[in-house]
Amino acid sequence: MTQWGPRLVGSPGHRELAGPYICLISTESQPRKNKSVLRRVIPVVVMGLGLYIVLPALTRVVSAWPRLATLGPLWLLVMLVAELASFACQMALLRLVLRTRGWFSVITAGLAGNAVTNTLPGGDVVGAGVQFQMLATAGIDPDQAAGGLAASSVIGIAGLFMLPIFALPAILAGMPVSAGLEHAGMLGIGGFVLILAFGTVVLTTDRTLEQLGRAVQWTLNAVARKRARTVDLPARLVAQRNLVRSDLGQNWWKAVLLIGGRIGLDYCALLAALRATGAKPNPAVILLAYAATAVIALVPITPGGIGIVEASLSGLLVLAGVPGASAIVATLAFRLVTYWLPTIGGGVSYILFRRRYGPIQSSASRPLPGSLEPPQ
Repeated sequence: MTQWGPRLVGSPGHRELAGPYICLISTESQPRKNKSVLRRVIPVVVMGLGLYIVLPALTRVVSAWPRLATLGPLWLLVMLVAELASFACQMALLRLVLRTRGWFSVITAGLAGNAVTNTLPGGDVVGAGVQFQMLATAGIDPDQAAGGLAASSVIGIAGLFMLPIFALPAILAGMPVSAGLEHAGMLGIGGFVLILAFGTVVLTTDRTLEQLGRAVQWTLNAVARKRARTVDLPARLVAQRNLVRSDLGQNWWKAVLLIGGRIGLDYCALLAALRATGAKPNPAVILLAYAATAVIALVPITPGGIGIVEASLSGLLVLAGVPGASAIVATLAFRLVTYWLPTIGGGVSYILFRRRYGPIQSSASRPLPGSLEPPQ
């Protein structure tokens, strides 16, 4: 269950001055230091609490690693091939929304950003920032990169929430489903309706997007302490939205096929992991468990959902009728190819990117398009 937008933070210089200026500097800098400490401590505390809650389930899953040797090798190969194909669909979708023909920068930036997300507390924001900066360093326009990443995220989330709809016919036909999975399916369908409504409003009207842009612009200028103030973010968001909408309007069928391929092949990898254990689950019920776990993983409690995904997926698979031992081993195998291998690949991708493009350019070191340098 691999989760594949930017926040720019400046670091103003600090001078030690003698005389009466010392008190003035200390009283002004202390609140900033406190806020900085809080921003670092809160994600760590939240992650620690999350891991503490799911630690027993995570321990059960990890302790099952010796049983990986008992899995059917053919089904393991099918799982790996399906996950690689799912990754290829995701990268192709990113190329489509970024409006670029290159593969190297898109793949390496995607893997590196995903690796940061998977390893740091609160890593979603940092990982998105790394991916954004790598794309900008590779020559992709920053506004185009931000718009493309945002569009890709919204499309992906909408696809996840839409999954329970495919299991709805089987549920209505009387297929036995546990109450927990049935409720998760109904929540997923409700979430898809809300996302569809929000996406329709953003794509067809300017006012909502402009208001959102003003709110984000005010937050960046008031909190992020950048060297350059952003002054026309609402207009830039509308312009990028129009470009993305135009491209997707012409290639909407490609976007649908690619997001369907990414999610569908990832789901097939989970089915292959289950078959490798010898289990023969009902695909429609497993789809509900997969969709519910994917939505839970969107909440950034722990890096990459580690612990959260293992606990929820193995538990939901049991609710779907999979024997407990098979559910734990299949979850471990599935997470190896969707979490650990992409994380390792992210480190290698970052090194390869640096060799081709050099050091990553920090967006905070230069003014953004449409920004003004502060007066000297």
